[in-house]
Amino acid sequence: MDALTQIVTQASDFLWNVVLIIILCGTGIYYTIRLKFIQVRKFREGWHQVFGNFSLKGKKGNAGEMTSFQSVATAIAAQVGTGNLAGAATALIGGGPGAIFWMWMSAFFGMSTIYAEATLAQQYKTTKDGEVTGGPVYYIRAAFKGTFGKVLAGIFAVLIIIALGFTGNMVQSNSIGSAFYEVFNARGIKIPQIVFGLILAAITAFIFIGGVSRLASVVEKLVPLMAGIYIVGSLILIIMHIDALPNAFRMIFVGAFDPEAVLGAGAGIAVREAIRYGVARGLFSNEAGMGSTPHAHARANVENPHRQGLAAMISVFIDTFVVLNLTVFSILTTGVLDSGKTGTALTQFAFSSSFGGFGDIFVAICLFFFAFSTILGWHFFGKVNVEYLFGTKATKFYSFFVIVFVVIGSTLKVDFVWSLSDFFNGLMVIPNALALWALSGIVISIAKKYGGRK
Repeated sequence: MDALTQIVTQASDFLWNVVLIIILCGTGIYYTIRLKFIQVRKFREGWHQVFGNFSLKGKKGNAGEMTSFQSVATAIAAQVGTGNLAGAATALIGGGPGAIFWMWMSAFFGMSTIYAEATLAQQYKTTKDGEVTGGPVYYIRAAFKGTFGKVLAGIFAVLIIIALGFTGNMVQSNSIGSAFYEVFNARGIKIPQIVFGLILAAITAFIFIGGVSRLASVVEKLVPLMAGIYIVGSLILIIMHIDALPNAFRMIFVGAFDPEAVLGAGAGIAVREAIRYGVARGLFSNEAGMGSTPHAHARANVENPHRQGLAAMISVFIDTFVVLNLTVFSILTTGVLDSGKTGTALTQFAFSSSFGGFGDIFVAICLFFFAFSTILGWHFFGKVNVEYLFGTKATKFYSFFVIVFVVIGSTLKVDFVWSLSDFFNGLMVIPNALALWALSGIVISIAKKYGGRK
């Protein structure tokens, strides 16, 4: 297993150290400039699009359609997962506090990228077997005609099925299993992690059976609840250590450009590592440019593509600038970064250092809801692509294998699971980014056409 982990890690590093940083940041910067900083200009309008007519009951529409809030809730359900708890902690350990600065940068530019993704998903959505559907495979085919477009869309579909449906969901179940194992182990109770995987698999299977309507109904209630609980708990913790907040900011900004000044030369962390971990974990958290959340945004019942593009920007803001930052400052203000722990265990240690025995339980419960909602979202994204490749009948087999991988993931070593997920996440960015560049003219024209309307 160690040899396999090393091979996968090296392949992932090759992708992330140069290639994807250029692609992701370049795409985000390009769209930010072409759209005239739409993430700033239209932030208020996007916020109103999501929450202006907020309702937990949703609205009835065509088969497969969601309200704008439901589609954003589904996107956030996928985005707010282990990346916000375990991923943030992993970035702090691997890239130092400076990695968080690069997370912020990638998220800021990623807001314009995800605007483009959601807009294109709406523009090229279609009806298949009587149900509204859409996603990158459809706008990739629109961007590149003929055999090349068909092959590139097929490659993306295969990669997202593997990256999210299988390896990605293994990360989610692995983090849940690790978190609850820590809770029970600290109290002298030995429960194998596979037990938690089996329980999680049973619950997710129930949601899978209900299809898109049950998914939308669950996430529109679960996302506000889980985010609210974590926000309150984290703010209490940070306020308890408010005097350490200025130094936490200093560590982030100084560490972004001179990690040794924060961690010491012995840490061996360079600026390159800070950027690599910041961008990689930022992508895993907010998914901007990855091509996953457009599947949810395509199903929104909105008046024009521009409106859903604005709504999509808010999902990145909530994921990175709200939820993920709370984890970061919880760790930095409590001073547990050099505790020797990593991943979920580090986040749990930050809370238990102040809340005692309740701290690790609180994180485990929050992580369960975060990761559980992500599994639901990622299963749905993969399912759309299974239908595209093999038809509706194949989705039952896909759902079965997702459940199997959820169970398997709960038992594996965390390093191997993260490396595998990073690698496939990186690969699926490439065909999606090619389409985003090829269709940039369409995105700009839609933004100009509808952007001036109130």
